[in-house]
Amino acid sequence: MLMPKRLKHQKRMRGKNRGRATRGNSVRHGDWGLQATERGFMDSRQIEAARRVLTGQMRRQGRVWICVFPDKPVSSKPIETRMGGGKGATDRWVAPIKPGRVLFEISGVESDVAVRALQLAANKLPVASRILSRTEEFVVG
Repeated sequence: MLMPKRLKHQKRMRGKNRGRATRGNSVRHGDWGLQATERGFMDSRQIEAARRVLTGQMRRQGRVWICVFPDKPVSSKPIETRMGGGKGATDRWVAPIKPGRVLFEISGVESDVAVRALQLAANKLPVASRILSRTEEFVVG
């Protein structure tokens, strides 16, 4: 499970997830990419599920880049607990996703395999996304 090794502050406020992604919004490493079209939070388990789908569909060929990292802690209190007693313990780690952010990149496989793998990986994610190509003016979704 992805999570930071150490933090300055253990718990963080939720904050606002406004605007579009200004960085990380183009395919830089691979030939194909999966770009978010809406905002949300991606759990480390969802990132891992999408990564497994990508590597399985590519039959362990090529290369996969994970372009997001869950560095935001989400806390929760136990069920049926009375109010008060402070902020709950860290429950999971999420990555804030803004529209335009590239989530995954792949290379080293045929274009039809790449598109199919990215479509299946997009089904595992909580945000809507589209497929980008680095070389062609090709966009799916």
